[in-house]
Amino acid sequence: MPPDAGAAAHFRALESLYAAAPINGLFESRLEIVESGVARIAFSIEPRHYHAGDAAHGTSYFKMLDDAAFYACNSLVTDRFLLTTAFNLLFTRPLKAGPVVAEGRWVSGQRRVFVGEARLIDSDGEEAARGTGTFMRSSIPLAGLPGYGS
Repeated sequence: MPPDAGAAAHFRALESLYAAAPINGLFESRLEIVESGVARIAFSIEPRHYHAGDAAHGTSYFKMLDDAAFYACNSLVTDRFLLTTAFNLLFTRPLKAGPVVAEGRWVSGQRRVFVGEARLIDSDGEEAARGTGTFMRSSIPLAGLPGYGS
């Protein structure tokens, strides 16, 4: 079932917020809010993201897992920006250069604290990592953030 107009507008505004974040200038990536509680980030790993062992550094894993789970949860909150309060991740395969998708989904919570999870799928369709995070409502209004809704 397609989201109602208000939800769809919120999803597009979150996608704009993601694109406007300065950190995303370091990663070629695109956020898509698929539906309430579900977010997907398509990105590319490049050799510039590698550690000395010739594979992607863990910062790339963390950033994309955290963002996918975060936006899945923030898709349920229309007035406030959420903040990550904890995030646990499990590395299962090294990532090499190529396309990767981070799939995030809301798991529980609807008031103050939200739980989300995410996984990274490499170009072979294999899971490279998974993570679970907790996210808390902040006092930061979404409407006041650069990029939200523009």
